[in-house]
Amino acid sequence: MGAQHTRGHIVEAADDLFYRQGFEHTSFADIAAAVRISRGNFYYHFKSKDDILDAVICRRLDSTRAMLERWELENESPAARIRSFIRILIANRADIMRYGCPVGTLSAELSKLDHDAEAGAVKIFTLFREWLQRQFSLLGREADADSLAMHILARSQGVAALANAFGDGRFVQDEVDRMCAWLDACAAGPRPTDSQIGEDREI
Repeated sequence: MGAQHTRGHIVEAADDLFYRQGFEHTSFADIAAAVRISRGNFYYHFKSKDDILDAVICRRLDSTRAMLERWELENESPAARIRSFIRILIANRADIMRYGCPVGTLSAELSKLDHDAEAGAVKIFTLFREWLQRQFSLLGREADADSLAMHILARSQGVAALANAFGDGRFVQDEVDRMCAWLDACAAGPRPTDSQIGEDREI
């Protein structure tokens, strides 16, 4: 097993453990056991857990960029691309119900810890925000594209948090359907008013 392959295996295992157990509750020993390498070999690649965290955030940023690029290639219309974002709640429903959103949980934990890496974790949200903003602009909603992007981000995070709290898969499906209906309304005309959103007429 080459050094680069071993390093990648460590980062992959750490990424999974940070998601399932949390960064603070995952130890060097946990990661080394998951990868099945000696402590000496482990320390050759990473000197601290913070070094691993930085690598995990870089890995998540790279995978997010790749996913967004794939959605661009697979879907011709901006509305279809936005639906791909919405439907990741369904694709990852089992994990979300058990552990929450991987982006949201990491950002929240690092914020509580006042960790220096918090800004790096927020960059993942920023990737989604900027990508969604671009899709809404292409949809003809240039004037309020960022507001719409933030709304759908906030809605999806709320769904993930409640799905994790209640473990209700039907709730996730119902909310995804509502978000898709809201997206159709956004594509068809002016942005729904705050009162409409509050009354759940559109989403």
